Amino acid sequence: MKSILKIILPVLVVVCTWNCKKQQDNGVPITSVDIYLYANNPSFISLNAIGGYTYITGGIRGILIYRKSSSEFMAYDRNCTYQSSQPCATVVVDNTHILAVDTCCHSKFSIYDGSVTNGPAAIPLKAYNTSFDGTTLHIYN
Repeated sequence: MKSILKIILPVLVVVCTWNCKKQQDNGVPITSVDIYLYANNPSFISLNAIGGYTYITGGIRGILIYRKSSSEFMAYDRNCTYQSSQPCATVVVDNTHILAVDTCCHSKFSIYDGSVTNGPAAIPLKAYNTSFDGTTLHIYN
């Protein structure tokens, strides 16, 4: 019996760990993201300036896009990483335009890199990959 447990227990731990990681990333459920935005679209004029940001549909609770430099964009899921299943766990950019604040737990995150600047959240915002060719911004995972 002990020899069977020695074999089965590690397998169960691996399966549970793999399954949990498959369903969540940074405390936020995983969803497929594959979005293209065009720089000449008037809806995204705020992204023409470095430091500009906008919200778009996608991800779990929407996506926050921030223009970090002339060629680099950051894209974060707006779902807070602390108690992410709460209906109000959505981040919005505050009036400083450098922090995203959760409307529920009031955690604060830098929109420059997604890091936590004030808890109770301990995990950074879920970031999506971005690529920009000068005309088209691709947001994906």
